[in-house]
Amino acid sequence: MTVQEHGRPYGRGSGSFAATVVLVGSLVGSAASGCAAPPDPKPAADPALAVRGAADALTRAGTAKASTAMEMASGGTRVTIRGEGGYDFRRRTGHLQVVLPRDPAGKSGHRPITELLTPGALYMKNRGAGVPVGKWVRVDTTALDDGNLVTGGATDPAAAAELLRGVREVAYVGEVELAGERVGHYRGVADIARAARAASPQLRGALAAAAKGFSDHAVPFDAYLDREGRLRKVRHRFSFSNQGRTVAVASTTLLYGFGVPVRVVLPDRRDLYDGKVEG
Repeated sequence: MTVQEHGRPYGRGSGSFAATVVLVGSLVGSAASGCAAPPDPKPAADPALAVRGAADALTRAGTAKASTAMEMASGGTRVTIRGEGGYDFRRRTGHLQVVLPRDPAGKSGHRPITELLTPGALYMKNRGAGVPVGKWVRVDTTALDDGNLVTGGATDPAAAAELLRGVREVAYVGEVELAGERVGHYRGVADIARAARAASPQLRGALAAAAKGFSDHAVPFDAYLDREGRLRKVRHRFSFSNQGRTVAVASTTLLYGFGVPVRVVLPDRRDLYDGKVEG
């Protein structure tokens, strides 16, 4: 699980909402083993404590495959951006292949965007018009108004889990089946500013930026935890204003295949594009 930047190991230490609209406009589980089935998850004595601990449980798990879906609705138009990849919750690094929605004629017309997620930065290849073929765009996520909760078309899986540290109200809904496994369903509201204060150092800067950028810090969520307390699925609902319109975003992250190798190699400095990114 070596992570490298410009040929060197990458360690643990280390926009705007309009970018999200431009990105859109330019446009799960494990099988039971052994003789006995694992016990069903039981409701935690303190649901808030269970939800806040989901990020720590993922760190203990190490790595996972990830599937993402971001549904955006504005002015009667609804689009969905999907992603597939893997994430290392110890290094807070991951990779996603993000597929943009088809145009009204049913044609894609867009190459999948390769995204590399790291603490404080998002790297994108095939970002859009104006970027030379083969070049990468680097975005400082601590400078984005949303901390990259929505700008990249996918919420960083670690950020999705860290947001749950800011839970201010939550209820245990019950047990459901997810990809053949019984999981506990929790529903509540998280506070972005509270999450930023409680977040791990690697994600604190991005979430602090989001706390400043979002006028409403309340983020409704549905979280699904397995019997080990690991987050298997989470759906966050964001809302913000862009150019006088309210944009509603539902971001879903699915995690599965825990323990798989996840390797992220960051682009060499000479492969970074420093020019202006067009729509």
